[in-house]
Amino acid sequence: MSSLKPVRGTRDILPEEIKNHRYVETVLSELADRYGFDEIATPIFEFSEVFSRTLGDTSDIVTKEMYTFEDKGGEKITLRPENTAGVARAFISEGLAQNLPLKLFYRGPMFRYERPQKGRQRQFHQVGVELLGVEGPQADVEVIALGAHFLEALGVLDKATLELNSLGDSDSRNAYRALLVDYLMDHREKLSEDSLERLERNPLRILDSKNEGDKAVVAGAPLMTDSLNSASRDFFDELVAGLSALGVSYTLNPRLVRGLDYYCHTAFEFTTRELGAQGTLLAGGRYDGLIKQMGGPQTPGTGWAAGVERLALMIMDAPAVPRPIAVIPVGEDARSQAMTLTQSLRKAGLKTDLGYSGNMGKRMKRANKINAVAAVILGEDELVRNAASVRDMESGEQTEVPLSSLENHLARYR
Repeated sequence: MSSLKPVRGTRDILPEEIKNHRYVETVLSELADRYGFDEIATPIFEFSEVFSRTLGDTSDIVTKEMYTFEDKGGEKITLRPENTAGVARAFISEGLAQNLPLKLFYRGPMFRYERPQKGRQRQFHQVGVELLGVEGPQADVEVIALGAHFLEALGVLDKATLELNSLGDSDSRNAYRALLVDYLMDHREKLSEDSLERLERNPLRILDSKNEGDKAVVAGAPLMTDSLNSASRDFFDELVAGLSALGVSYTLNPRLVRGLDYYCHTAFEFTTRELGAQGTLLAGGRYDGLIKQMGGPQTPGTGWAAGVERLALMIMDAPAVPRPIAVIPVGEDARSQAMTLTQSLRKAGLKTDLGYSGNMGKRMKRANKINAVAAVILGEDELVRNAASVRDMESGEQTEVPLSSLENHLARYR
């Protein structure tokens, strides 16, 4: 049975660890609601075209990392490597253009075939937000402010740095692409095979290369900011002014780019040094051309995604999970009454545990094992008096309480 192990790049998230995962998702859910974002859930697999058309056939994700297969109907299907494309597809196929501006958040598993590392698996989980239908930088300010608020609520913002850059509009990017190609052509003998292919089709992707030789070449490349026209500079100036007004601190990083054509203007990442090489906690940007590229109406968009596993590793002080109350029947006559009582306490909002078997000693050991805050003991004597004995597991103090007022008595342990 030793071969029955998780597939490489996947792992079991056991109850103790998954508490932090749930906390990450709960914090975003509550904050997103406060910011007016509604939840959306898209399928975990889509027609492969959804991702190949949006991520581009020269991207690492499409060429090396996607889990793609043919189903029994002959359709080419891909497990989602990210969720922005799925949200954009839903926007088109569900006819949501009448609901603009549209503010959405999501959570769930993603899949990429890559080398597993700390905080990075082949099946991983993300939370994210998308704001569709707003052309101005106020949308970018809001989603970045939500990201900062989210990290602050998790207690990790002080360990993160917001890095910010402008990719400009299409005219600015076209001007930059020409400068970049001229520079890269002069250094093509130092580029990797992948980058040489991209040089002909999408040179901006070379800026994202992980190859060390490519990185050395890119280090001397022209900066995107040098090619920004006045409209793009005005957009970026309004963005940083808005962030400053909200007290969101940032660092300018002129090397921060997105290689995809539909990205424009804002690119940002919250990074940390706490997790080694995998330092990005939350990343996003503006993608005004995405929905039109997928066949929908021209619709501006901006958003971000964050890795749940990485954030869970960062959390030091997640709120303690409420401790349960143990119900302990003593004797056969008390078993039925204990089950009824347990159910009524659960319906009253109290976390309650009823052991399935064992004598008084074994059940008290179980109460200690599950870290019960109190034990409700139902014995023959108590049942005769329509009462229960409540033992505080911290102090050891034991009090007899009428069943009619038991819920009120236990409310202190909620």
